[in-house]
Amino acid sequence: MPPVLRPVRRLDPILVDRIAAGEVVERPASAVKELVENAIDAGASSIEVTIEAGGRRLIRVVDDGAGMSADDLALAVERHATSKLPGGDLTRIDSLGFRGEALPSIGAVARLSLTSRTADAETGSTLVVDAGIKGEVRPAPSPRGTRIEVTDLFSATPARLKFLKSDRAEASAIADGLRRLAVAQPGIRFSLRSESGNPLVLSAETGEDATLRRLTAVLGPDFGASSAALDMAREGFALSGHIGLPSYHRGAGNQIHFTVNGRPVRDRLLLGAVRGAYADAMSSDRHPVLGLAITCDPARVDVNVHPAKTEVRFREPGLVRALIVSAIHETLRQAGARSASTGAARTLDALRPSHPSPVMRPAMTAHSGRGAWSGRAPLQPGLPSFGAPAGYAQARRFEAAEGLSEAGQAAFDRSDAVFEEARQARLSGEFAPPGADIRPSEIEPPLGDHPLGDHPLGAARAQLHETYIVAQTRDGIVLVDQHAAHERLVYERLKRERAAGGIARQGLLIPDVVEMAPQDAERLIAAAPDLDRLGLTLEPFGTGAVLVREVPVALADASTRRLLEDILDALDDSGLEDGSADGTEGGPLGRRLDAILSRMSCHGSIRAGRRLRPEEMNALLREMEATPFAGTCNHGRPTFVELKLTDIERLFGRR
Repeated sequence: MPPVLRPVRRLDPILVDRIAAGEVVERPASAVKELVENAIDAGASSIEVTIEAGGRRLIRVVDDGAGMSADDLALAVERHATSKLPGGDLTRIDSLGFRGEALPSIGAVARLSLTSRTADAETGSTLVVDAGIKGEVRPAPSPRGTRIEVTDLFSATPARLKFLKSDRAEASAIADGLRRLAVAQPGIRFSLRSESGNPLVLSAETGEDATLRRLTAVLGPDFGASSAALDMAREGFALSGHIGLPSYHRGAGNQIHFTVNGRPVRDRLLLGAVRGAYADAMSSDRHPVLGLAITCDPARVDVNVHPAKTEVRFREPGLVRALIVSAIHETLRQAGARSASTGAARTLDALRPSHPSPVMRPAMTAHSGRGAWSGRAPLQPGLPSFGAPAGYAQARRFEAAEGLSEAGQAAFDRSDAVFEEARQARLSGEFAPPGADIRPSEIEPPLGDHPLGDHPLGAARAQLHETYIVAQTRDGIVLVDQHAAHERLVYERLKRERAAGGIARQGLLIPDVVEMAPQDAERLIAAAPDLDRLGLTLEPFGTGAVLVREVPVALADASTRRLLEDILDALDDSGLEDGSADGTEGGPLGRRLDAILSRMSCHGSIRAGRRLRPEEMNALLREMEATPFAGTCNHGRPTFVELKLTDIERLFGRR
């Protein structure tokens, strides 16, 4: 069958608008975003959004901005008509909306009603566009500002409705988009109401901490105490905002907020820079929480690369990436030994009993016969109560022993003897429960010996289970994981030595021969030049073996075999089997060497189960305070948890 020749013709204008709507209005959240951006550009101080059925049935946006005259209202629903490019220069865009397609695109696939009034007009004007058919502009009563209603979205394109998600999912997408706009504009009041669920209301924020208060309202009440302020500028780019501490993270990346010249964006360059900046301090399956704003000359960024205006393109992407990475690193370094406040909340929740323990239940007096409350907790045989006075214990002995058999009386006699012996030992300072890891007599010097106010992590007071250090601060206690903390310290030390010109190394008196699978030996030998930069000197030693001649001084006591096994894992995880000429920090080779150092540092750190002397524990605390990223280990786990005294008092019902 011969091909059918059809003449070229112009598409119907309404059909053109519906095609354009597919690019601009993908879902209800897209329509809300466009309308709210218009309200922001109009100088609104309050924006109210109302939706029904996830935005399919109704979207209403009311603002108190500059409004539009009758002539502007008639022109606003025409394609490519806008007030936001006064000079027609696409290289210097300083507004959120500029394409002039949003209103005609929405009107082409729904029923669009606009009512607006300017400050100097006596009455407002209204206009209706129904499925692309434009009505007449008519006078209408209206306060200053603009009111836009979109009903029956996609009624003119029913096929699009089939691709929408549930009403709840669409409403959630609208709320997320509104929050992103709210982060970019803390001085504007935003509200979102729907027929189901609690309304979202974000009050206008003013003053020096306006951005932080808005971020806290959007990201959660814990963000303020678990974040650090960031402010840095370089070569015409300014970066400011607040970043979450490495120990404050999420399972998804939807809590990363970026704005560029007041425009919220989701750009792969920016997200990649953030991931790289947190790579040393956060597990790869977790995501940071932050809100950052980039400000620059509009000519140095192209915002016209995506129909939805969610992506941007910088003229100097390398400069922007370097600024983000260095700013986050420097901010976290200045934050020092800080950990997220959520760790204390989780700890308190774990400590809070879900039901009364046996020693907390009402005591049953033996002679009462009815379980009368005696006002005291029963003593358990063999468990001396060191805080109780001797007279009280003796009274309890007679009270509980009344009516017992001869065998029971003997048991209480033995219990009383144990108590008296333990009490005397405690009074003499010699008490040490069998098998206990707490040594108060060794590590409880007078408070005056340690100026707690000078040290954020306080002074060491005990070691629990030869793994955790308990330190006392002026207003609480700190619980430190000694292995995780020292792992971070060793890692940062090795990185400093590498940056300073070379990691200190130590030659082995007898070189160590490590046998392994032939393919693993070949991979290590191929990486030998990089490993030599890290203080580890390897040579081939036949098939399936390597000879280790030198190791870093910090890892002198480590198991060579386990060290090489972890290095092989690091080569796999880094995904950079082949070397790269880019050895700069953050480059492919730099990331590869950091990944190897992270694995190596685990072998040079204090292991769990090692008993530490008081001076060792305090030295560890002091080094943590002076080391960047000390709040988390190399794998992103917290190194310490801080409990305030007020929280502890609340736990015991004192507050």
